Amino acid sequence: MADYLVIVESPAKAKTIEKYLGKKYKVKASLGHVIDLPRSQMGVDVENNYAPKYITIRGKGPVLKEIKDAAKKAKKVYLAADPDREGEAIAWHLAHSLKIDEQAECRVVFNEITKDAVKDAFKQPRPINMDLVDAQQARRVLDRLVGYNISPLLWKKVKKGLSAGRVQSVAVRLIIEREKEIQNFEAEEYWKIKASFEKDGEQFEAGFYGVDGKKAELHSREDVDNVLKRIEGDQFNIQSVQKKERKRNPANPFTTSSLQQEAARKLNFRAKKTMMLAQQLYEGIAIGKQGTVGLITYMRTDSTRISETAKEEAKEYIEGKYGETYLSGKKTAKKQSGKSQDAHEAVRPTSVMRDPSEMKAYLKRDQLRLYKLIWERFVASQMAPAIMDTMSVDLENNGTIFRATGSKVKFKGFMKVYVEGNDDNKKEEDKMLPDLEEGMNVDSSEIDPTQHFTQPPPRYSEARLVKTMEELGIGRPSTYAPTLDTIQRRGYVALEDKKFVPTELGEIVLELILEFFQDIINIEFTAGLENDLDKIEDGDAEWISVINEFYQNFEQKLKVAEEEMEEVEIKDEPAGEDCEKCGSPMVIKMGRYGKFMACSNFPDCRNTKPILKEVGVTCPKCKEGNVVERKSKKNRLFYGCDRFPECDFLSWDKPIKRPCPKCGDLLVEKKTKKKKEIKCVNCDFIEEEN
Repeated sequence: MADYLVIVESPAKAKTIEKYLGKKYKVKASLGHVIDLPRSQMGVDVENNYAPKYITIRGKGPVLKEIKDAAKKAKKVYLAADPDREGEAIAWHLAHSLKIDEQAECRVVFNEITKDAVKDAFKQPRPINMDLVDAQQARRVLDRLVGYNISPLLWKKVKKGLSAGRVQSVAVRLIIEREKEIQNFEAEEYWKIKASFEKDGEQFEAGFYGVDGKKAELHSREDVDNVLKRIEGDQFNIQSVQKKERKRNPANPFTTSSLQQEAARKLNFRAKKTMMLAQQLYEGIAIGKQGTVGLITYMRTDSTRISETAKEEAKEYIEGKYGETYLSGKKTAKKQSGKSQDAHEAVRPTSVMRDPSEMKAYLKRDQLRLYKLIWERFVASQMAPAIMDTMSVDLENNGTIFRATGSKVKFKGFMKVYVEGNDDNKKEEDKMLPDLEEGMNVDSSEIDPTQHFTQPPPRYSEARLVKTMEELGIGRPSTYAPTLDTIQRRGYVALEDKKFVPTELGEIVLELILEFFQDIINIEFTAGLENDLDKIEDGDAEWISVINEFYQNFEQKLKVAEEEMEEVEIKDEPAGEDCEKCGSPMVIKMGRYGKFMACSNFPDCRNTKPILKEVGVTCPKCKEGNVVERKSKKNRLFYGCDRFPECDFLSWDKPIKRPCPKCGDLLVEKKTKKKKEIKCVNCDFIEEEN
């Protein structure tokens, strides 16, 4: 039997670590938590200093027994769960189950699963950090006090199966408030005037800037006409030419939040998928003769710090690959803002020498895409700034000023490897101006005014919502993906075109919570609680005091809500058709995933069917049915005939009403990240939409 037992969370992690430690070590996986609060009850003794009631998780008994049996035969047990609050709590529960003194040097932590990092960690084991444990314990107790007290109220007053959570309710609130902003938005008219010029055969454009040296805005056609009346002829005089050199610094290496945002922008990954793939890369991948190796550092972090070893390796790689001029002269960020835990390094490759092109043979497609993103971001973060030549030219005609701007990359620097994405999917391109000098005259070939209207704020995508939650201090790295997943599973929000929209159920639940528990889902209050949890972790606050201060106020609000909250009856609407099975009227019901049709003769008749949204196109296959929106098992939108299964017409692209002008066949709307176009399913007709 091995001399030492090491306990980690996952089998993949166990396999990687066991290879590094050698024959004297046996590594076993707990498969996550083995001890937790019971699901069937709140599990918090409010009368006894909020003491948690921990039990062995159902189904984990055999796992815990196997670990206990192995521990009895080992000289020493090491607890090597992940290096965060949750990992510390897992280690603490295991220590209690195995009767290990929490003050003993039994806890081993490492930020990356590589041979050197793991071996170094085992040279310096430490006691369990009870401040970390208490911070995690406080979070669990807070969430139980909120969820297990408000949820039964919602069951009683609205419908069974509803739930309310401290962080998830704030996320739903953000989505609903954004939807109200969009609904209440009043578009304002504005105009732009674009002028086209030519100099020595080179075309360039300028936009209206102002009049008589002052910037001016155009709010109406009348404003535009006044500007156009002032322009005398086609000749403009170049009033000023400004040329500048501008530096552009690379983005920091990834935190959890920025990784989820960039993976959404560039790879179209949901937050949940990004974290799943990152976990696989962290825990270890078999790399040929090297064996199983962790390819990235720990992926739940608020930090942008980089170890000196990683910096030196990156420096060596960049200098060898691109030359000394591409090396960064700046220092990497040391500490994040006050809202940040800053507990680890940034998310980075464990070795920059593992070029993504060399990893292609060992990684699945999506693993490779995420690894490449992390690798490129890290390498770019250690490279020199890009240098841009910028040029700004003011052109004047009778006091009317048009401004042309251009820029060109003079030295690519970090941009040779990676450029950060943006939420608007705007592609960055060089926009050059010809050689222009002050006093020179140029002629305009066209002056084109265009009308525009201000746009409402965009709905939240997953990336935008994660970014907003991080900026507001709501949640922490480990909570973003589970929170987004929960609010969708509960049916409070839905994704349409990859943007969050609230459901009627979500609006009803939020309205009730806002009426009686406004403080609980107040953004500043929630962020303040996160800061209190950070103080507990730092040893600057006592967890029972934090919980008690919260609960005294919450308990009073709970009593008022129990007495005054009125029942909300979600009435069934007539569907306007009869059940094809028993002839009773069909009704529209509110379900977890929105509205659906059901037989009013329930439970004697259990017939249900989805509410289908017509797109206004006759089925091109059977010529009898109508094309309707449907959803796949994976919640992906597609289009089919409402006579299914008699007609099996199916299209992932939305059919549109008019026929192809070239062959008369079906036209569909195809969307990509960069553009939207109308295409014929039969011929080569394509029409790009503006």
